[in-house]
Formats: sequence, C-alpha cells, structure tokens
Amino acid sequence: MGSVQAAGSVRARYLVYFQYVGTDFNGVAAVRGTQRAIGVQNYLEEAAERLNSVVPVRFTISSRTDAGVHALSNAAHLDVQRRSGRPPFPPEVLAEALNTHLRHPAIRVLRAFRVPSDFHARHAATSRTYLYRLVTGCHRPDELPVFERNLCWTLQADCLDVAAMQEAAQHLLGTHDFSAFQSAGSPVPSPVRTLRRVSVSPGQASPLFTPEESRKLRFWSLEFESQSFLYRQVRRMTAVLVAVGLGALAPAQVKTILESQDPLGKHQVLPPAPCRGHSSGATDDPGHSAKSGHTRPNPVLVKPGSHRLGPTALLPSLHSSLPA
Repeated sequence: MGSVQAAGSVRARYLVYFQYVGTDFNGVAAVRGTQRAIGVQNYLEEAAERLNSVVPVRFTISSRTDAGVHALSNAAHLDVQRRSGRPPFPPEVLAEALNTHLRHPAIRVLRAFRVPSDFHARHAATSRTYLYRLVTGCHRPDELPVFERNLCWTLQADCLDVAAMQEAAQHLLGTHDFSAFQSAGSPVPSPVRTLRRVSVSPGQASPLFTPEESRKLRFWSLEFESQSFLYRQVRRMTAVLVAVGLGALAPAQVKTILESQDPLGKHQVLPPAPCRGHSSGATDDPGHSAKSGHTRPNPVLVKPGSHRLGPTALLPSLHSSLPA
C-alpha cells in the first residue's frame, strides 16, 4: 500500500473522488504556464500543497472533461510522502484536509481510499457514463429559470420525437468504428469503441419552478455508457440524435453516418451539442474493492444537459473488474 522512498519516509497512494460545477473552469486538467485559464486540477494541487508532502503532489485524473462540463464524481490518484517518522494520512483525514484548503466553492472532495502503489486512476477505469440534459418549450434563453442555467441545452422546439430518437440510438449500440463522431484532427490509436448503453427518456426538472414553468417546459435526458469515448463523441452523438428528434434526420440516417467513418461527412455540418447540459458521474460504491486492493475507478460522465449535475458532470466510480 506504500513504498519506502527514504529512511523512515513512506509514500502512500490514494484514490480520491471529487465533484465540481465546471462553469468557471477550462476543464478538469491543470493549465500550466502563464495562461489566465485554470482547471479544476490546479485548485486540487494547490490544496494538496498544504499537506506538506516531501515531494510535490500531482493528481492523475481518471476522466477528462472540457470547459463548462460538470462532474458529479470524477476520480484521481495522488501520492503523498510525509516526512520521516510520520505515518501516512488516514484517507478520511486526507479528504477533510483537501476540502479545508480548497479555494474554489465549486469543487468538493467526496471521499478518499488508500490503494496499492501501482494503482492508476485512468487505466483502471471500467466504464464511463455521460448524461446530457435537454429542455423543450424554451423559445428564448431568458425563459429558462435561473436554477437551470448552464445545466441543460435549451431547444426552441415544443417537443421531440422521442420514439424516433430511441430508434436511431439503437444503431449506435455495440462495437463500432466511431470515427464519424469524433472531432476531426484528433487522432487516436483506434477509433473503435463499444457503446454499452444509450437511452433517451424524460428528465427531471428543478423543484424550484413556478407552476406555469412546470407546465410549459419539458426536460429530457440522454445517457451514454462505454468504457471510453473519443474526443467529443458524446456531444456529436447528442447533436445527431437531437436532429432526429427535431425531424431534420431520419433514424436510418444515423446508421449511414456511423458507417461512413467520416468526421467531415456531409452530416457533420451539425455542430456538436454545447457543453452546457453535459455532465459525468460514477455509480458504483468503491469502498469495498478499494479496501481490498482491487479497486477500479468506474467513471460516469454526464453532459451539461444532464439532471445529475449541470452542463457537464463527470462521475467516476470504482469497480472491481473492468478497465478504461
């Protein structure tokens, strides 16, 4: 669970879960150098400086999110090496200390676990889930209640053809080359991914609505689960499914787009769905597997349209048997 780096000095590795509202950040990853933009990781590592580790603490993030994306629960691992003669921090003390020294109110550490020294938060992730929230019946931006701002994608249409969207979504299930849904110019070793689950269903609205707003506005949730996704894959799939729901595309055309494997194809003139409404999150309780030394993070990602957190939320969780 730890490795000796110097006489009497033990380096301990921890897995931490944390959540954030991504509106103010340039994404979760740290922004280095003199840029004015800042990531969630910058604040986490700043708080970790107060732990007085012998070596600087760096967070290795399980799942990256873009600017404006929220996370219900993301995960990261970090190493803390206390001075000679001092035992490693208990996980609950580590989590409390990080929260005490975090300078941004939109970030919170949920919990921490000791893990083996070879544990890797990103490589051990077994699944990721993204939730994207939509709202219909909102003809002007100022018609959306302030409690839902930055938490959903507002559509001017009064309704969506949900049955057509559900039919189209079936073409995306399974193992495919998803090149047509990645951003052009973002090469990866393989564009093949397995989409385990995709759903289109009525979503929950904030309880802080007036009766008139409750009658006029309808919320919808798109949820995608996979071990991993290509860059902007979820936002592009969401845009295409919304186009089906609005009648701009037929369900069968989604299969044609997928099989084209062309990120610059004629249907890719559709812009990706906006970050707001996109969230990520994790669903499994990591406690048991973390304590047993077989912890695997199971990231669940939610886009800003998700009811789980806001524009985009990421929630990674631990699982005992799947990789990311």
